[in-house]
Amino acid sequence: MRRGLALLPVALLALAVVEITVFVGVVHALGGLAAILLLLASSIAGLALLRREGIRGWRAFRDAAQAGRPPGEQVSNSLVGLAGALLLAVPGFVSAVAGLLLVLPPGRLLARRGVARYTERRVGSAVAGDLFGPRHVRVHQADPVDDPDGGPAAPRTPAGQIVQGDVVEGEIIR
Repeated sequence: MRRGLALLPVALLALAVVEITVFVGVVHALGGLAAILLLLASSIAGLALLRREGIRGWRAFRDAAQAGRPPGEQVSNSLVGLAGALLLAVPGFVSAVAGLLLVLPPGRLLARRGVARYTERRVGSAVAGDLFGPRHVRVHQADPVDDPDGGPAAPRTPAGQIVQGDVVEGEIIR
């Protein structure tokens, strides 16, 4: 994590150079006034979306908490929407395109899944279960397992088949 923070100034400088380069290209293609109006429109849209996404996210979180559902999906959806709105509000064409990708449903879905996977890797499985609900895993049985009471071996199941039965709580470790 420290290395990522050390590279942050370099990444921000590179982003600024890319934004300026793209802005100059858009000015040459559309004209100065059109480029400035386009930036202004995307920033205003981003600010409006920022307010809307914040309110909508808070309501979804509150409703999930009151209904007793895990709030992780609502929280991750709100975080992705807020990040997209913030990127739209920041002046720049590259950040506006990135923000637009996070605000539109296909990009939001992919980013939300990424946030959920990242969170599940960073926190324990119990916390991830509390945030996102029960996890669904596939268990592959390589060999029949003998019953500890001395009974016959358990039947084999085809690989990838989901077997219904008793739930055993545990943690999945690589």
